[in-house]
Amino acid sequence: MKKVSIKINGERIEAEIPDRMLLVQFIREIAGLTGTHIGCDTGHCGACTVLLNGKSVKSCLVLAVQADNSEVTTIEGVKRNDKLHPVQEAFIENFAIQCGYCTPGLIMNSIFLLERNPDLTEEEIKEGIEGNICRCNGYQNIVKAIMDASNRMKMR
Repeated sequence: MKKVSIKINGERIEAEIPDRMLLVQFIREIAGLTGTHIGCDTGHCGACTVLLNGKSVKSCLVLAVQADNSEVTTIEGVKRNDKLHPVQEAFIENFAIQCGYCTPGLIMNSIFLLERNPDLTEEEIKEGIEGNICRCNGYQNIVKAIMDASNRMKMR
């Protein structure tokens, strides 16, 4: 057992946890934030993508003890003042959501990509999200939503 302190969406959470607990488990079970989904548990699908110290990571591949004294942003933490993030708005308005299981991970990765480069080309978007699998929507509307979100983020 190890004591960890992780700041999640601005709130510091301290807990004594098993050494092998995954960050995704910490987020869901200790912090009680269930927007981060567990998909494949092997890092292939990207449903568990969060921002760890500002970097997009698959939280099923990170031990919670590795995130000790770090900052994590989950899908619950991107809304500001009860207003959706521009990427969330764009996903909704461009029909980039169907079952929604992959959506939190795709949104988190898209935020990361757009914060690094707000002028992504369609090809760069496709390359940037290739680690996030969507099984029911197809990627045309997702790419369209990310391009739309880029414009929205530039205007805010």
